[in-house]
Amino acid sequence: MMRIPTVTKNLLIINVLAFFAMYVLRSVNLFGGSPIDLNDVFGLHFFLAPDFHIYQLVTYMFMHANFTHIFFNMFALWMFGMIVERTWGAKRFLFYYISCGIGAGLFQELAQFCDLYFMLSSQSASVSVMHLPEVARQALNAWTTVGASGSIYGILLAFGMLFPNEKLFIIPIPFPIKAKWFVMIYAGIELFSAMATAGDGVAHIAHLGGMIVGFFMIRYWRHHAYRGSNMSGGNQFFDNLKRKWDQRGSAKKFKTWHNKNAEPENYNSHNSDWDYNARKKAEQDDIDRILDKIRKSGYDSLTAEEKHCLFENSSKKN
Repeated sequence: MMRIPTVTKNLLIINVLAFFAMYVLRSVNLFGGSPIDLNDVFGLHFFLAPDFHIYQLVTYMFMHANFTHIFFNMFALWMFGMIVERTWGAKRFLFYYISCGIGAGLFQELAQFCDLYFMLSSQSASVSVMHLPEVARQALNAWTTVGASGSIYGILLAFGMLFPNEKLFIIPIPFPIKAKWFVMIYAGIELFSAMATAGDGVAHIAHLGGMIVGFFMIRYWRHHAYRGSNMSGGNQFFDNLKRKWDQRGSAKKFKTWHNKNAEPENYNSHNSDWDYNARKKAEQDDIDRILDKIRKSGYDSLTAEEKHCLFENSSKKN
C-alpha cells in the first residue's frame, strides 16, 4: 500500500480530530455549562458580523458541518493530495493548500458582501451596508462558512494541470475521463450552481475561489520557476543566487575560452539532423530520470539544476 506523504497525512489527522472535537463539545455540557459549537468559534463569519476574527480565514478550512461533508473532502484529499504532494514536495504543497483555502474564504466573503448589498438595494433600504444597526449585525453571525472544500478544489485543479491526460474512473460515469475534462466539468457545475442554486447552503463561490487562486499560483510558478523563493521554500532564493553566480562567472569564462579556441566546423544537413535528434533524446532521458526520482523520493529530493530542467521542459510544452 502506498505510503501517505507527511503533509497530506497530517492534514487528514487534523481535520478528523477537529471534527470529532466539534461533535463531542457540541453534544455534551462541560462543567455544567452550555455545549460549545467549535464551528461558531473557528468557522468563517461574515466580516461585518460581531463574531468575525481574522484567524478564521485559516481555521475555517479545518472545520466541517457533518460526516458527509468531511468524508468527501478527506477522500479527495487522500486521493489527489498525496499525488500532488509527491510531485511538488511538502513545502510547496502545504503553501498551496493553505493559500487556496484562504483565497476561497476571501471569495466567499466578497460573495456575501454582494448578496447583502443587492438585498438592501432591492428593498430600497436607507441604511448603508457598512453602517448596519447592531441587531442586523448580530443576525449576520448566522453567515458562517466551514470546510476544506476551497483547498480541495484547488488540489483538483492542480492535479488536472499537472496530469491533464491522466484517465480517471468517476462514479457514475461508465467510462474513463481525462483529468483536464474532469476538472473543467466540476468547475462548470460549480459555476452553474453558484448562479442557479443560491441559498442552498453550499459555498459554491468558495469552491470556485479555491480553483481560481490555485490556477494563478500554478501559472505564476510555471513562468517564474527560478525567480525568488516562490517555488519550494526560502532555500529556493539561495539556489537562485548560486545559479546566477555560476551563469555569470565560470560559465561565461568557459564560453569565452571555448569561442577563442574552437575550430570552425563544417556542418551538413545530415549532421545537423543527427545532432538535433541526439540532443532531443538526451533531453528526454534526463526528464525520464527526473520523473523517476520524483516518484521514488518526492519533489524535494531534486537538485536546483534538476528542478530548472523540469520546469524548462514544462514551459516548452505549454
